[in-house]
Amino acid sequence: MKNSTSEIKIPTMAEMAAQGKEPEILFWVGCAGSFDERAQKITRDICKILSHVGISFAVLGTEESCTGDPAKRAGNEFLFQMQAMVNIQVLDGYNIKKIVTGCPHCFNTIRNEYPGLGGNYEVIHHSQLIQQLIDDGKLKAEGGESFKGKKITYHDPCYLGRGNNVYEAPRKALEVLDAELVEMKRCRSNGLCCGAGGAQMFKEPEKGKKDVNLERMEDVLESNATIVAAACPFCMTMLSDGVKHFEKEQEIQVLDIAEITVRANGL
Repeated sequence: MKNSTSEIKIPTMAEMAAQGKEPEILFWVGCAGSFDERAQKITRDICKILSHVGISFAVLGTEESCTGDPAKRAGNEFLFQMQAMVNIQVLDGYNIKKIVTGCPHCFNTIRNEYPGLGGNYEVIHHSQLIQQLIDDGKLKAEGGESFKGKKITYHDPCYLGRGNNVYEAPRKALEVLDAELVEMKRCRSNGLCCGAGGAQMFKEPEKGKKDVNLERMEDVLESNATIVAAACPFCMTMLSDGVKHFEKEQEIQVLDIAEITVRANGL
């Protein structure tokens, strides 16, 4: 992670432990945030936000492995438990108390499924962190890019919204912008999956009349939004593919809540 942002030095938990220090927050990067080129940009922006507000944080680096979410959703409970137990051992070894994630799948798994295996942590999604920082006056959406005149719609990720009832935090992060917020007809508890949930991200879809991400993209087009705000790397992929399918790359941008926050604050 050292070279991911030129100006920010991101320590690993091992480096901090060697100095006898413990960070305020562990940033759980996740598979997508580590390896997917598009999601890496979101990872960098989350780090920029944490550094900007002076929160002491670290990453696990090579000690972090998949939470086991795809294995569990695909039906391999044995593999999930193996992956989870290894992660819990690492987290407990470093005495981790608070974790922020950039991915609702990691968020949901560590928050709701690790306690059953003995891993108990305070877990927040990056949109919740951003909302807290806005409420505390540490992020003000000024000094950066203006979103005036832009129409923004927010897509609720399944594991953030319906899975964990986090609806307000991402919207509050957008409400501080000088932009017009429009809701899609299917939103909040009536939201529609992007098509990647339940480990579908890693396989071809079954035959049907229409791909789910194209169905969701039609909701976006109907909203007339120029920016689709996402809060999940899987949703980011599916929505971006949908934009390309309808050849709307010139008219519609898909941006993560963290990317929008960084731009608005000029970080």
